[in-house]
Amino acid sequence: MSAVAVVVARDGRLPVGAADAVAEAGGRVVVVGGGAEAAALALPGATRARWADTGDAFRPGALAAALAPVVAPETLVVLPASPDGRDLAPRLAAATGRPLLARAVSAGETAGDPAGVRAEVARADDRVLVPVEVRGPAVVTLAASGHAAPVDPDRVAEALVEPLDLDLDPGQAAAAGADPRLVALLEPDLETMDLADARRVVAGGAGLVAGLDDGRATGVFDLLVGVAAALGGSAGATRVATDAGWTGYERQIGTTGVAVDPDLYVALGVSGAAQHTGGLGTPRHVVSVNTDPACPMTAMADLGLVTDAHGLLVELARRLGVGAEVTRA
Repeated sequence: MSAVAVVVARDGRLPVGAADAVAEAGGRVVVVGGGAEAAALALPGATRARWADTGDAFRPGALAAALAPVVAPETLVVLPASPDGRDLAPRLAAATGRPLLARAVSAGETAGDPAGVRAEVARADDRVLVPVEVRGPAVVTLAASGHAAPVDPDRVAEALVEPLDLDLDPGQAAAAGADPRLVALLEPDLETMDLADARRVVAGGAGLVAGLDDGRATGVFDLLVGVAAALGGSAGATRVATDAGWTGYERQIGTTGVAVDPDLYVALGVSGAAQHTGGLGTPRHVVSVNTDPACPMTAMADLGLVTDAHGLLVELARRLGVGAEVTRA
């Protein structure tokens, strides 16, 4: 079975789940979007990467029309289930006349039928995996696992990265249906943006609110949101914090929450349970703030601060001019 991944880059940055999609496609990938060449060169696990810099103005209809003949020979087309991937995938499926298997955790060849595609798709808020088989080619969006794909050094050394000529002329855009016209590109609100897209994440765990009742604990996590935004990041949390109702479930990081892959991850009062670290991806830098110097999160951190996480958050908020102090008294 032949397969290829399609990845949309933004300003040279790869979306969460890009490496997973490339691994599922056997190392073959087409990278489009802004800064596509830099993104293709940085993509781990790619053995053949073709790139086309289509600019910052994301036009999924025109892209689908242009990519249709490129991916037509492939049985399986895999996109990460990132916001851009979820936008492009159904249009690409329509342009190629294929079914779309959305939010799969795995995809491959149907047993005994190299022309068919089988996948396991996540449903019911990822609590149920449903096996699906189709007779013929398909487009799949792949949920991020939170782990980097394994990289074979010999395959990477032999990787071929080459430009791809994509024709995004107005005629193709019209044939694909009218794309929205880009008026302005607005930066996301750090306090409400999709956590998976955040380049900096400041997360809180149970240790951040030790000794506080639920009402004051919620206030601390509200303060965390403001401090994270002031630091140019978004706030995350552990499952304990979301189950307790101190913050929303959309902030939960882990194998049963959001998978992230930031440049900087700051953990405040987070012990580092496997369920949580399973959703961390491969942050470039990790800072752990905890009173326990031997906790797993501090052990995996580049910098470990052995101090009270709540006190440090309050001091950060004071220096940044964010919110009001929440005391333990």
